[in-house]
Amino acid sequence: MHSKKAERNLRVFEKYLTVWVIICILAGIGLGNGAPGVARYLDGLAIYVNEAPVVSIPIAVCLFFMMYPIMVKIDFAEVMKAGKSVKPVGLTLFANWAIKPFTMYGIALFFLGVLFKDFIGAHAYDFVKLPLGADWDVGSRHGAGIVVLHHSGKMLLVPLWRSYLAGCILLGIAPCTAMVLVWGYLAQGNDGHTLVMVAINSLSMLILYGLLGGFLLGIGRIPVPWEALVLSITMYVALPLVAGYLSRQWLINLKGKVWFEERFLRFLTPVSIVALLVTLILLFSFKGEIILTKPVTILWIAIPLFIQTNLIFWITYGFAMVIKFSYEDAAPSAMIGASNHFEVAIATSTMLFGLASGSSLATVVGVLIEVPTMLFLVYLCKKTRNWFPSDGLQTKEHVM
Repeated sequence: MHSKKAERNLRVFEKYLTVWVIICILAGIGLGNGAPGVARYLDGLAIYVNEAPVVSIPIAVCLFFMMYPIMVKIDFAEVMKAGKSVKPVGLTLFANWAIKPFTMYGIALFFLGVLFKDFIGAHAYDFVKLPLGADWDVGSRHGAGIVVLHHSGKMLLVPLWRSYLAGCILLGIAPCTAMVLVWGYLAQGNDGHTLVMVAINSLSMLILYGLLGGFLLGIGRIPVPWEALVLSITMYVALPLVAGYLSRQWLINLKGKVWFEERFLRFLTPVSIVALLVTLILLFSFKGEIILTKPVTILWIAIPLFIQTNLIFWITYGFAMVIKFSYEDAAPSAMIGASNHFEVAIATSTMLFGLASGSSLATVVGVLIEVPTMLFLVYLCKKTRNWFPSDGLQTKEHVM
């Protein structure tokens, strides 16, 4: 897409994403108080394994249509260009997978498990779904949780702060592949590098997301078998990725690239938005009581997420300065490292722990702070542009 279209798209949705999320919070609270059975009924339409809900069908449909429009935009031909920008690609991959997951775990553990633990509630607990295929006895302990009977069947009772920690972990291991195109454009960075990393991040998530997720959730004493992570990645990353790639190739061959970008993607974007907003409304219909009685819960989760985003930005930006990147490569490298693929995190948390879990609430807080935080970092990039040499890249036209 061209620059005018990028700006228009940002004004319509991305720029006001925080506002949409707040509206969803209010709508969800209203639904939860006015018609609590509706959201519970929809979440209960699930595929069950050993009497435990594994996949909520309505939510799975919403999540698929939230992910597919993102994946269909990705041009995997850009991966072939990675060899032309080895250093920027290498730095971004290093920040995304070798630094970011572990700093997220450490920061979230310190704030949620130590500093804010008493504010959250040292003895507050959360009900999360049993792992895929688990047929654990009531009363048995697994990780930090204990199996109990709930109105929807067997559930795992875990400390609430650990549930929030799980959501933060899922955000920390999900490198952005969607809105980072907007951030790179606004920072006047190298669009080519951004496009390459969008494609590479999407492919690397197929392997590394599950591996790091299982490892860090295990350390956090939230039991998640590999089978559950594999199923989640298959449903909400691999399936939309394959569907997006195949339909992209077919439609471009059939109608041409101009029609695909200017007609099809324009039609598809609202589908992703609606799916995301419906998911958020349903999530907050379960969490309305917490928001009303303990509104500062959002703040306790937002603080470590905000610190993490800024820390990764400055680490990557600093490395880029030491390696003597041009500004056009340094800015998108730092942006890609700092931002999160919150759609994948929401989908995975919903699949693993349930829509009503504290983990899912934490992933949505990531959505809430994403836009203002990233716009602030775009501003910092522009103000510090003179710290870097310029490669003379002209950004008259940008690809979305």
